[in-house]
Amino acid sequence: MKIGNSPDGSPPKVEQRPVARKPEPTPSPSVSRAATSSAPAPSAQVEISSAAKMAATAAGSDDGSFDAAKVDRIAKAISEGKFTVNARAIADKLVANAQELLDARANKTLNS
Repeated sequence: MKIGNSPDGSPPKVEQRPVARKPEPTPSPSVSRAATSSAPAPSAQVEISSAAKMAATAAGSDDGSFDAAKVDRIAKAISEGKFTVNARAIADKLVANAQELLDARANKTLNS
């Protein structure tokens, strides 16, 4: 059977199934009424490890600041359709980061 083409030219029939929904979580007593009415309760707590904090400090991002002007330039370029993505550069950096992680993991295994 070909998808999207029926012999009589009519659109194919699609079976509709009910979607199972997860029950809404019961808010914890520590969450205020205002918080529960406008936003869902957090599903997890995240903490930054000391190693991640040290890595951020070493990278020079210890103050949490960012270049607002750069963000504005990029947002403007995106809205004007002028923003281009250099897929090769992104792929190269992803491969390099993956290699660093694998090397670090191998070193950790060897030193254990």
